[in-house]
Amino acid sequence: MQRYPHHIVPMDPQVCPPPLSSSQSVMSGLDKSPVTFKPSHSRSSSTGSSKNSKQSRHWEVMDDLQNLDMCSVPGSTLDLSIPGICEGYLMKRRKYPLKGWHKRYFMLEKGILKYSKTPQDIQRGKLHGSMDVSLAVMSVNKKSKRIDLDAGDNLYHLKVTIRLKTDNMHVNRSLPPPSRRWKYRTPSMGRHSHRAPSVADSMAEYFDASEVIVCETSSEAEASDESGLSDITTTSNSEPEEGHCESLSTACCCVPGRRTVLPAPGADNSHIGIMTILYNNIGKDLSRVSMPVALNEPVCLLQRLSEELEYTELLDIANHIDDPYERMVYVAAFSISGYAWASWRYRYKPFNPVLGETYESYREDRGFQYISEQVSHHPPISACHAESENFTFWQDQRWKNKFWGKSVEIISSGQVNVSLPKYGDHYEWNKAVTCIHNVLSQQRWLEHYGEVVIRNTKSDACTCKISFVKSRYWSSDNSKNEVQGVVLDRAGEVVHRFGGLWHEGIFCDTLPTPKCIWKPNMQPDDHADFYGFSRYARELNELTPDLKDVLPPTDTRFRPDQRLLEEGKVMEADKRKDEVEEKQRERRKEMAKRGEEHIPRFFRKALDEAGREVWLYNGTYWKLRKEPGFANTDNLDLW
Repeated sequence: MQRYPHHIVPMDPQVCPPPLSSSQSVMSGLDKSPVTFKPSHSRSSSTGSSKNSKQSRHWEVMDDLQNLDMCSVPGSTLDLSIPGICEGYLMKRRKYPLKGWHKRYFMLEKGILKYSKTPQDIQRGKLHGSMDVSLAVMSVNKKSKRIDLDAGDNLYHLKVTIRLKTDNMHVNRSLPPPSRRWKYRTPSMGRHSHRAPSVADSMAEYFDASEVIVCETSSEAEASDESGLSDITTTSNSEPEEGHCESLSTACCCVPGRRTVLPAPGADNSHIGIMTILYNNIGKDLSRVSMPVALNEPVCLLQRLSEELEYTELLDIANHIDDPYERMVYVAAFSISGYAWASWRYRYKPFNPVLGETYESYREDRGFQYISEQVSHHPPISACHAESENFTFWQDQRWKNKFWGKSVEIISSGQVNVSLPKYGDHYEWNKAVTCIHNVLSQQRWLEHYGEVVIRNTKSDACTCKISFVKSRYWSSDNSKNEVQGVVLDRAGEVVHRFGGLWHEGIFCDTLPTPKCIWKPNMQPDDHADFYGFSRYARELNELTPDLKDVLPPTDTRFRPDQRLLEEGKVMEADKRKDEVEEKQRERRKEMAKRGEEHIPRFFRKALDEAGREVWLYNGTYWKLRKEPGFANTDNLDLW
């Protein structure tokens, strides 16, 4: 194969288009925009923000022409010859956590797009990744020269800044500009790839309790810097072994008196055309798109946040360890334990809290009390606070969800905080990216990836870096969900290494006695029938007679649509969900007329030590609960 000297030159999109499958054939004579899927009808009042509309309108989904009858287009010709190899440098967005760009060398040959750092690495077979483009959904932004390829298991964000080289000069002359239409032809199979979904259902607009799913814009991309995340040099591949996890006496899988099953099994949502909802809105803000209640699980985001406290015994232990490095290991294990639920919870989504919704969790068996509140609607912010004699835990989470064609990424921007009173420590850390793959099918799977950095704001004696490893296309199921971490001293030297799988356990082999630090509780045998809920999750929405008398009416347990879904009454839940959202809209309209703004009841806005805006607990909830009691106070009417 003839090759040309490897040098970087400005890309001319008229000479060589963005990297597509080299076995794609060119349809000349047709210059149409890609097919866009539209709902069969929409409400006349449906509008989007002008800013987001301006940002998203430049994105196009490149649809194949598998359903196009060539004979129906007079004068058109179809060149089905296989193009040559297309290769060169592109800018690829970093994986963890999608901040910044780096230059990578790509080669497109026979429909397979592979890349590495240099062309020499590709020649030696040292690949960083590979993708069959025929299986990917391609979104193109010609204005910013952006290309997004989503093959379900792999997700590439590319930016064209150079000209690709090919082994045949006539390929460059024959390839059309990006606005042309492409048809994929697999030489070995002789048939088309089927990937474009049909749209049959309409979508309704609502403004409250909404999804926030936006596709990244070119302005965000340009604002990203080239800096990446520091490498974690841990080589530990140890996994926890059965029977070697130390006993955590405060952990309790089944609490006497608490329910162990839900009133009804999970609703079947296999008939829901989720592709109708998502695929039609690639690159658009879905904050005004109503999701069918059958896609939900009977807990809300406020309750989902409280699930991060399932393994607080790790913090109880940390608060009694004198060694700051070992103490950090247990804090790190706690931060990882908050992701364990995700291994079984990829088929449903939690309810989005309405503004002013609250949730409390008073766990005498675990020694903590927890309160949370939805403090903002646009943007959606959920604040929570928990405390016990061994720790204080608080965070305010702001989620941004991005739909890329076959995958949905959930990115949280808030900081998690934990303080240990015995040593005066204050730990804070970010969250990893959560990605749901194959979101358009029933074969969905979920993973976390990115770097989490834990710092003690009261001491620089040690820091911790945790890497949630992104699965590679050649990875086996046994190697998925890998997590590795290191505890570093003030000089940056490694003191402890730990690792494992975030859904199975964490093992540390650098302690005086190597041991399993944490292992999740066993799932109930019938977890697949009840939304994948653990025993802890099944207790979250339980409403006992004693709780009814002390909870505020804004508590999630009183939310009627969520309660009906838990009871298996899906159609009634859908109806009540619309009523809850309509009531929220009316309340916001009335407040706007009076020039009023919503003021959270139990949290206040403040600035942390780094100058970031945060929401902190104001200390009033448990006092009001005790005296005079929420039945004797003014409360929001949310339902």
